[in-house]
Amino acid sequence: MKRKNLTTEYTEFHGGNIIFVPRTPCLSVSSVVFLLFLFFTANLHSQEPVTGGTGADALFAADEFRLGVQAFNRFSYNEAILSFERALSFRPGQPLILDWLGKSYYRSGFEETALRQWRSALDIYGRSSGTGMLLNARIETVSNRRFLRPIIDDGVRYVGAGRYPGRYENLVLYRQPTSVLANNDGSVWIVAYGSNEILRVDVNGIIRDRKRGPLNGFDRPYDLVRGLDGRMYLSEFRGSRISVLSNSGDWLSYIGSRGLGNGQMVGPQHLTIDEDGYLYVVDYGNRRITKYDPDGMFIISFGLRSSVFPGMLSPTGIAAGNGIIYAADSVAKAIYMFDPNGNYLGRLAVDGLIGPESLKFISDGTLLVVDGNRLLQIDPNTAIVRELGLGGTERVRITGADMDRNGNIVAANFNAGEVSILTRFDDIASGFFVQIRNVNSQNFPNVAVELTVEDRLRRPILGLDNNNFLITENGVPVNNQTIFMPGFRYQGADISLLVERSDVTSRMRDDLTSASRDINRALQEMGNSKVVSVVSASTQPRREQHVNSLENAVRGSADSYSQRWRFDLGLRLAATDLLTAAAKRSVVYIGSGSLGELAFEQYSLSEMAAYLANNGIVFNAIIIGDDYISAGVEYLCRETGGKAMRLYRPRGIGELIKSVGQTPSGLYSFTFNSRLQTDFGRAWLPLEVEVYLMERSGRDNTGYFAPLQ
Repeated sequence: MKRKNLTTEYTEFHGGNIIFVPRTPCLSVSSVVFLLFLFFTANLHSQEPVTGGTGADALFAADEFRLGVQAFNRFSYNEAILSFERALSFRPGQPLILDWLGKSYYRSGFEETALRQWRSALDIYGRSSGTGMLLNARIETVSNRRFLRPIIDDGVRYVGAGRYPGRYENLVLYRQPTSVLANNDGSVWIVAYGSNEILRVDVNGIIRDRKRGPLNGFDRPYDLVRGLDGRMYLSEFRGSRISVLSNSGDWLSYIGSRGLGNGQMVGPQHLTIDEDGYLYVVDYGNRRITKYDPDGMFIISFGLRSSVFPGMLSPTGIAAGNGIIYAADSVAKAIYMFDPNGNYLGRLAVDGLIGPESLKFISDGTLLVVDGNRLLQIDPNTAIVRELGLGGTERVRITGADMDRNGNIVAANFNAGEVSILTRFDDIASGFFVQIRNVNSQNFPNVAVELTVEDRLRRPILGLDNNNFLITENGVPVNNQTIFMPGFRYQGADISLLVERSDVTSRMRDDLTSASRDINRALQEMGNSKVVSVVSASTQPRREQHVNSLENAVRGSADSYSQRWRFDLGLRLAATDLLTAAAKRSVVYIGSGSLGELAFEQYSLSEMAAYLANNGIVFNAIIIGDDYISAGVEYLCRETGGKAMRLYRPRGIGELIKSVGQTPSGLYSFTFNSRLQTDFGRAWLPLEVEVYLMERSGRDNTGYFAPLQ
């Protein structure tokens, strides 16, 4: 095995198979910055990072600072704020205390107050110092961040950030990729037409899995899609069939055979799945589209010439969304629209297409379109087209593209024999937003640390492993750095129920009971999931006991309902109960959707949204009754990545609860052995984490105290 450092490429040989990860040099911390960092994180007592005042003031400030750090690491942010404020009363203007006070306000949802503390600290540190540069980057990120997810239509271009090559030196890893499919863990499946296989590649470019089908193998695989139940469907161009695969890529069965009849095909290429789980196959050789149910039963074929439709000349890409099937024709340079029954609806009014091929709906409801070597975004509602970027200029034929869970465009370049990764230019320039959430030193010198990795728009970065992180103390790498199961791999979720106790819901207690049953059923189906607390949002919010009966806890007693119920206090309490919960967690509000006159009497809507988002908590809503859903509920859902559903919708609310377990999480946990001396637990121990991925990096620093001896 050959392995180099974080800033270079490395290869690993596992069982004779080569695995390759391309790396471009990343910015590392210089020795000057390390010296500045060492000065900044010096021993709290012996080198007095809390400076000024009398000797007694130094002692009092140090004690309060210690209490504040310990409270912060227990997620007791209000207690931490009080301790840091008291420490500042003894050491006014001390930048280290101001920094930690800002962190506590940030975690509490008071972002403007946090920014004021950080700016005061920055004025003292200076923008040119190592600590000042890190603090300034944090200030700019929080100041400019206004959206939970990146908006793809903001004019920012996507540029090359890396590639997954099909060849390393004289070794062939795979040949002629035609399609890619993003996975929830940040990895992607690559369909390799030339080498008759599919490969799962992680964010570092390491090949984690290969699948070559049943005993007779795949026969020129072309496109891959995922069904609603997790099974995948793989088109085989030369085999003229569809392979049904498990969610891990294992072969299960075939759909279709070669021929011209119903359920038969010649040279199938692109695939899509609609909202009801039906499979649509571009039957290239027969110039038509064929529809199957999830189990492979033939439904209909359409797209042939008729009195209202000119017929497909060279059908290529296909995508389903909002009840419409979009099908591209590379010769006609058009995108046609059909309903799910195959009725022709018209042509998407887009001009200037060169040769559209792959179509894929992305998270914002627009189409990601491969057109020659161009990657386009098309709004199907307005037909507005924007060029996102180019897949290359030489040896380029992009046949398929998808957006991965980290917001990169991943494009299969058939001619070049590689997969290109394109990232928003602003994201490359800004790097990662790394935040150390807490440090547990109770078993010192064994230390545990939790941190989150996000982009500048609060989207979690998924798929990282131990090789992407460097943990140091005073600039020296720690011993035995070990990663736990990352948050994105966590199976299950923790939920806190927030129940509206208003005059309106007092007349809907049977509906509340029904909601609790549906929630409980969904949690049991998920596994490894639980209700952490049930909070009654009444005049004075309280936690309900639900050990024996979740239904009774949600239903509540008659005297708990009030016209003066408090949404903000109830939401704050429900969210606080999740601070120490699992990586995937959500407050689920059950109510009428109208939040009442006292909804934000103590905490504003923006403060509550920030409290949830800054602590990785998703807000979901189950609406009982027929009242309108207030703008406040919709805002909280939008800002935290949640959704609102009515209780008695045809498909039920189970999918809302299950969606919590699918929440992308950028939480990472590590243990390591410290090299530092504790001065019997009184020394301030500095800690820094750096994160690298291709051309992007980020870092954060903190500190902690070992237990007193």
